[in-house]
Amino acid sequence: MSPPTVHPAYESWSIRKPEVRAAGGVVTSQHHLASQIGARVLENGGNAVDAAVATGLAIGTVEPWMSGLGGGGFMIVHLAAHRRAWAVEFGMRAPHGSDPAAYPLAQGVDADLFGWPAVVEDRNVHGPLSIAVPGFVAGHAAALERFGTYSWRDAIAPAVELAQRGMDVDWYATLKIASEATSLARYPETARVYLPGGHVPAPGWGGPAPVIRLGALGETVARLRDAGPRDLYEGEIARAIVRDCNEAGSPLSAKDLCGYTPRIVDADRHRYRDALVHAAPGLSAGPTLRHALALLEERFVPSGESPDAAAYLAYASCLLDAWHRRLATMGDVDDSPAPGCTTHLGVADRHGNVVALTQTLLSIFGSRVVLPGTGILMNNGMMWFDPRPGRPNSIAPGKWPLSNMCPTVVERADGFRFGAGASGGRRIMPAVFQLVSFLVDYAMTMEEAMHTPRIDASGAPLVTADRGLAADVIDALAEHHEVQVAQHGIYPAFYANPNLAGYEGAVGAAVGAACVTSPWARAVGAA
Repeated sequence: MSPPTVHPAYESWSIRKPEVRAAGGVVTSQHHLASQIGARVLENGGNAVDAAVATGLAIGTVEPWMSGLGGGGFMIVHLAAHRRAWAVEFGMRAPHGSDPAAYPLAQGVDADLFGWPAVVEDRNVHGPLSIAVPGFVAGHAAALERFGTYSWRDAIAPAVELAQRGMDVDWYATLKIASEATSLARYPETARVYLPGGHVPAPGWGGPAPVIRLGALGETVARLRDAGPRDLYEGEIARAIVRDCNEAGSPLSAKDLCGYTPRIVDADRHRYRDALVHAAPGLSAGPTLRHALALLEERFVPSGESPDAAAYLAYASCLLDAWHRRLATMGDVDDSPAPGCTTHLGVADRHGNVVALTQTLLSIFGSRVVLPGTGILMNNGMMWFDPRPGRPNSIAPGKWPLSNMCPTVVERADGFRFGAGASGGRRIMPAVFQLVSFLVDYAMTMEEAMHTPRIDASGAPLVTADRGLAADVIDALAEHHEVQVAQHGIYPAFYANPNLAGYEGAVGAAVGAACVTSPWARAVGAA
């Protein structure tokens, strides 16, 4: 193979984040305010699901370009008393009025997450035709009703307060908005909210961060608190969503919303060496994670205290083979109800219950369409579909797309159990796969695992190697694969952003570790 392509290092700092331990539980998310809200729920007697739902609802208002009312997700709930895990599936679904002919192919490939063949006007990437039926609210409500102890009103209350206050725009928020400013400017309400005065909002060099109002979102979240979660599917909010979507050109209908139902099923349970893995089933990345771990167990025997060149070569080959099968065979071919950048959060409570929750709008800012009547930023879930006809994951009315979410809970033989997941599109599963190996094969601490360099191999022949890897590892990879070497930094992003939360049964303490390179991500312990 040719020598690796080496990208320049844009960041010269060294960043570390210690893991957090607490007897009362831990919440780890991609925003510190949301983590604090979840920790308060635990301190007030709530369980892991109560905390996860409150955190998930809140983070949609402080990190609104990643997830929120207009999106969907997957949750894995592991209950210690039952020694069993469930999957709550609430992914997005194609509207029943979707027409595959509305997405004609163009020359080239799309410039977003997946590198699909391009569609005319990028209709599957942004705009009204990219919008799929959202499952976010239904999924959180179903999880809370089945496994939680909080009322819906109490769980959503912190999100109401945050949404009504507005969002602080610090330097990181400015970066996120600026990175999508061109596409945000296409849609009037989106531009009004995120580009006030036609400009990217930014803090002054010596002053406080500006606060932007997220349109009508504060009123909408407050109505959800008072009217209940079904209002988004069959009430006043639902009617406003359909009206705004139809006026913009989306086929989303009242039937689509009213007929949306999340599912709660057994998690996909399988063994990896002496550990038990509970992963998302169906049209998620869970089955591909299972396949990749099975290949790793078959092909590689770990040795030493940390992965060496042989380990990373095994990671690359297993990931590439698993992705090849995934893209060739997986899709919603029978219209069964199994739904599949993104945000991930984890919770472990004082009782040893563990939740791994991944929720998404799909792309950063989703469809880029903010609905004026509700302030909801809608997903672009139609981009999950392969735009080419005649394939397992091709566009069809009412169909579930193949998603990349991969929330996972693992029980190690020594009694330690942990939840893992990440944001990052196709890079999610490779990150979870390696973290499982770090924590199972090498018995690393969470802190060690989160600071260990990773590779990415996510569907293309190209393998991306962290600049922090040893030279012999990079050389070994380059002998067998096309390799690019890139920094795991804040921007540009070449790797997934994971979070971990778990419970050490031997000592009765929760532990969490947040994404090292995300400036907002934080693990917060509960007293």
